[in-house]
Amino acid sequence: MSVIRLVQGDTRPALVCTITDDNTGAPVSLSGATCRLKFREQSSTTLKTTLTGTVTDAANGVVEFYWASDPTSLDGPQGNYQGEIEITFSDGQVQTVFDVLNFYLREDF
Repeated sequence: MSVIRLVQGDTRPALVCTITDDNTGAPVSLSGATCRLKFREQSSTTLKTTLTGTVTDAANGVVEFYWASDPTSLDGPQGNYQGEIEITFSDGQVQTVFDVLNFYLREDF
């Protein structure tokens, strides 16, 4: 899996994700769902932030996460970070995307 590269203190770009079913490859309907991105340093068990996503295309499983919704989320030390996407569907059931997102945060000039 590739590494998403970020710069300390930035509030863009948005992280755009398409949620698909591992078995069929079909998009997961996010109609009425709430998606959260849990973000932490790779070597930590403490969350740095939890971003609530904006579902932009429910039928095709597309959700966007905006760093600007927590402007301090990318203020941590340079290094490796991880993200986990958790979906709460309209019926209250929760599903966590199995694949962990990998990030590298570098220092700003």
